[in-house]
Amino acid sequence: MLWLRLGRSIPSPSMKDISPMTVSPHPFHKLTPDFIMDAVESQGYRCDCRTLALNSYENRVYQVGIEEGAPLVAKFYRPGRWTDAQIQEEHGFALELAEHELPVVAPLRNAEGETLFHHHAMRFALYPRQGGHAPEFDHGDNLLIMGRLLGRLHRIGATRPFRHRPVLDVRSFGHESVALISDRFIPPEYRANYDALSRDLLQTIEALFQEVAPRLIRIHGDCHAGNVLWRDDAPHLVDLDDARLAPAVQDIWMMLSGDRARQNAQLSEIVEGYAEFYDFQPRELRLIEALRSLRILHYCAWLARRWEDPAFPVNFPWFNTTRYWGEHILELREQLAALQEMPLQLL
Repeated sequence: MLWLRLGRSIPSPSMKDISPMTVSPHPFHKLTPDFIMDAVESQGYRCDCRTLALNSYENRVYQVGIEEGAPLVAKFYRPGRWTDAQIQEEHGFALELAEHELPVVAPLRNAEGETLFHHHAMRFALYPRQGGHAPEFDHGDNLLIMGRLLGRLHRIGATRPFRHRPVLDVRSFGHESVALISDRFIPPEYRANYDALSRDLLQTIEALFQEVAPRLIRIHGDCHAGNVLWRDDAPHLVDLDDARLAPAVQDIWMMLSGDRARQNAQLSEIVEGYAEFYDFQPRELRLIEALRSLRILHYCAWLARRWEDPAFPVNFPWFNTTRYWGEHILELREQLAALQEMPLQLL
């Protein structure tokens, strides 16, 4: 069997090459190879019939071969998650960073200067393909370089706020997440324990945010190693889909790993580079465990909100099991204890 298109043919992909999202009813059921190529070609490109699904669950992202040119990356947005204005504001932030010569993979503009496109009710954007490998944050020099990059990014991010994109706050990441899990997912035998523990956790986090009163600026929002591509001894940031107003330290703490001593050393390397371009606020160190806790709550709720999407049970089979909920409650207990400890320190 062959996939035929405009007189060209390529071998049919095996079933393991086809995301379950292309064969089951879901928000992305339209994304057949033909649909993807038609969308890309609607912007003036000519595809060569090669499409490769890239790792993404919230949206759908494909590398698309282009005749007489380098492949492009097409990102199709999950319907209902962001408004057009919010997506355009994300794109504008990426383009602003790129204009200041930051190594950020920004969306491509068409002849009219647009970056957000529509094809049969699906919204998408096109990006240049960026090669690279995962960063090695065990090396102090790499952390120093990342600190400089984030300092530059935050200096630009602080010049003005987002108007349409959300704020990382205790309500949206914490209370709304807990309400969803408690009402619809947590097993009855765990509910009382979960409700009491999450209430204590959120009260502690709220008190910390009130005491620290962090400055909220435009940030990357999801700055973990998976969104950094390292090439030619330099990092490139990708995927600003979670860009929002938040404390600057949110973009820093996710690069830390290991025991306390190791994290203190990593943090010091990052902040040394960061301070060359933007003022780091040491009081925000008190928010690291609070932000980590909010991310844990939000991640759990994200899986729950997407559980009817057929890709999620397939790729996250451990979620919503008795063992998962027991481990989740244990993790929240550990976070409540961590919030009582001294924050990380700069060396």
